[in-house]
Amino acid sequence: MNDARVTVRPATDDDADRLAALLTDEGYPAGASDITARLAQFGALGCHVLVAVAAGDVIGFVAMLVLPRFESSEAFARIVTLVVDAGERERGIGRLLMTAAEKTAAEAGASFLEVTAGHHRPDARRLFESMGYDASVATYLRKRP
Repeated sequence: MNDARVTVRPATDDDADRLAALLTDEGYPAGASDITARLAQFGALGCHVLVAVAAGDVIGFVAMLVLPRFESSEAFARIVTLVVDAGERERGIGRLLMTAAEKTAAEAGASFLEVTAGHHRPDARRLFESMGYDASVATYLRKRP
């Protein structure tokens, strides 16, 4: 997927340092070795991590799981991470990554996508809602085991 200055492609181990830096900047400390292990785990599960690249630099990424449903024979996709470099926000990079994720999910046979937007990320929620994600479908609850 391309626009005039940004390309979206699958992440590789060569992106690990930059992905770790982007996550760390968002308050989720990670090192390159953590990211390399996560990329391998995602790959083994048939899941996807896509990066947005401009002028040779990774400026954002999206990570997505594709999972079977138990109650039907369908699959669905879940966006688990979307990060755009703070200096690149409000330029359509998140939308570009989400569009690429939607295409990848459809190619993987997912019947729908879901995403979580924390209350502390109102800009993300606005992006998702502007792309047609329905916040009224379900309530997300969490409890640690």
